[in-house]
Amino acid sequence: MSKRSVKATVPTHVVREGGGFKVRRPVAMGSLMSPFLLLDEMGPVNYGPKEAIGAPSHPHRGFETVTYLLHGSMQHEDSAGNSGDLNPGDVQWMTAGRGIIHSELPHPDFYDAGGVMHGFQIWVNLPAKHKMMAPRYQEIPEADSPTVERDGVWARVIAGECLGVTSSIDTVIPISLIHVKMEEGAVLNQTIASGLNGMIYVFSGSIRVNDQLSVRKQPMPFGIGIKQQVSDGELALLSDGETVEITCDSPCDLLILAGPEIDEPIARYGPFVMNTREEIHQAVIDYQNGTFA
Repeated sequence: MSKRSVKATVPTHVVREGGGFKVRRPVAMGSLMSPFLLLDEMGPVNYGPKEAIGAPSHPHRGFETVTYLLHGSMQHEDSAGNSGDLNPGDVQWMTAGRGIIHSELPHPDFYDAGGVMHGFQIWVNLPAKHKMMAPRYQEIPEADSPTVERDGVWARVIAGECLGVTSSIDTVIPISLIHVKMEEGAVLNQTIASGLNGMIYVFSGSIRVNDQLSVRKQPMPFGIGIKQQVSDGELALLSDGETVEITCDSPCDLLILAGPEIDEPIARYGPFVMNTREEIHQAVIDYQNGTFA
């Protein structure tokens, strides 16, 4: 099987989202890697008592949001009547579809006590034919989220498959989302179907993708740079192929993501992602008229 290599690495920068919490985000992500519109690493932040902040009620239309928590505790509520607590290892996969209003706030107990908050929110685009589907909400607690451990590699399979373990998440389009921890010197051979876009986000330690690499770092003068290693805070965009071979240079945490290219126009305005400006205008009108779920 043909191996994927790294075709570019993208650094992250820190921005403020929601109620003002800091996230680490790859620069220019939305223009680089369909179907993923956003990859936000929330924290880690060590909050004091009554300091934690989140995202108050806000609307979405035309895509999905995935929240995965590593540390801390949050609460989800939405206009479709769904609610739930989010604790370490838990996953919430919300399909906004034709429209939903939701909030993600620190759990009251966590807010009162303080502590470390760390996790991810990922936006997954939907093809035009699914953008106006009925909203839905999937909650997968840590105990039901499949994991596997082998030869110095631990993985939580949020979506897709890894080391023979398959996720139970029902995705609208084919998606892989895998949290991997590796010991120094460990090697993972991960299958990513040819034709899917693939990427690796490293959020601690460093890895090497074992192939002949000519990596362009972005941004970089003249687009020139040779780099086989992907380090903490970098997003590696992968070439096409059927597998990627990852070697851990120092104890590391990473996300492996893959999904199809959605070769359609993108019109984006804040929390709405559609195909045309007219559809965005209609989304704003519908939200103002209270017609979201």
